[in-house]
Amino acid sequence: MNVVPLNDKIVVKRLEAEEKTAGGIVLPDTAKEKPRQGKVVSLGEGKQLDNGKRASFQVKEGDRVLFSPYGGNEVTIDGKEYLIMTEDDILAVID
Repeated sequence: MNVVPLNDKIVVKRLEAEEKTAGGIVLPDTAKEKPRQGKVVSLGEGKQLDNGKRASFQVKEGDRVLFSPYGGNEVTIDGKEYLIMTEDDILAVID
């Protein structure tokens, strides 16, 4: 299924949580933090400006991004978890 967000929304697939700490300790599921990094899956058309045109996004599909911990709404589509958020929830693009 293809997800096409509306207006200024962005669909992000969250990256997997770390299984071990830097020291090599294996983390149980209850101790894992949800990662705040993800990959941009799809973009909407952009925010509508006062003149009727659409603002372009600073991110593009495939970008690896860092987002705020409380940003976006979690949704499950075809058994996969995604976040739908605005560009304001994205803090940085990671190279």
